[in-house]
Amino acid sequence: MEMFCLKNPTELGKKAAAHTAKLLNKAISEKGFARIVLSTGASQFDTIKALILEDVDWSKVEMFHLDEYVDLPESHPASFRKYLKERFVQHVNLKKAWFVNGEGDVQENINELTQAIRKEPIDVALIGIGENGHIAFNDPPADFDTKAAYIIVNLDDNCKKQQVGEGWFPTVDDVPKQAISMSVYQIMQSKVIISCVPYKVKAKAVKDTLENDTTNLIPATILKTHPDFSLYIDEDSASLLK
Repeated sequence: MEMFCLKNPTELGKKAAAHTAKLLNKAISEKGFARIVLSTGASQFDTIKALILEDVDWSKVEMFHLDEYVDLPESHPASFRKYLKERFVQHVNLKKAWFVNGEGDVQENINELTQAIRKEPIDVALIGIGENGHIAFNDPPADFDTKAAYIIVNLDDNCKKQQVGEGWFPTVDDVPKQAISMSVYQIMQSKVIISCVPYKVKAKAVKDTLENDTTNLIPATILKTHPDFSLYIDEDSASLLK
C-alpha cells in the first residue's frame, strides 16, 4: 500500500490522474488496450476532471463503472450513468463504455456486465471510499464472500445521508432503497486500485480504514490487502490521523 497526502482536492486529482494515465499507457503499450473502472460522487470530481486532460489514447480504453441505483432513470441528476457521460465519456473517445443499468431487466443487465468485465482483467480501478467506509455500494456489513461480479444491495441510512449531503437528493426518503453494485470480490480482482478520498467529511472513514484490521463493518479496510493499492487523501481527509 502507498499513501499520498496532497494539499487540496485539486492537487490530489492531478496526481491521481497522472498515476492512472501512466498505468493505462503502460497497459496499452504492452497489450494494445486497457480497461478502467471509474467511481462517481463528489469526491471524484477533481480526479475525473484532471484525467480527461491526460495524454492517453482513449480509443484503446474500455471503461466500466461501479454502481447505479435500481429504478432510477438516467435523466435524474443523481444517476451515475448521467454523471459519467457528462463528466467523462463525452470528453474522451473511448473504445467502449460499459454502464450499470438499474432499469428494465436488472438481472439481464447484470449478466451482460458480468460477461463483459470478466473477459479481461481490469488494469486500474478508481475506487472511492464512502463516509460509512463503503466501497461502491457495498455498505457495512459488506458481503466479502460472494464471487458474483455485480450484486443488488440495500442501502443503509448513512449511505443515504451521504447522497443527500452531496446534494443528489432532497431528503433521505428520496434516495432509492436499492442499487446494483460491483462486488467487493470483483473490485479486488483489479490489477491496481487507486482510491481518491478528499474532503473533511471523509476524515473518519480514512481514519477507520487505516487504523482497523480487515472487517466487513468497514468495507474499505479490505483494500489494504490488495497487492497494488494507493490511497490519495488531502489535508482535510487526513485531519483525524495521528
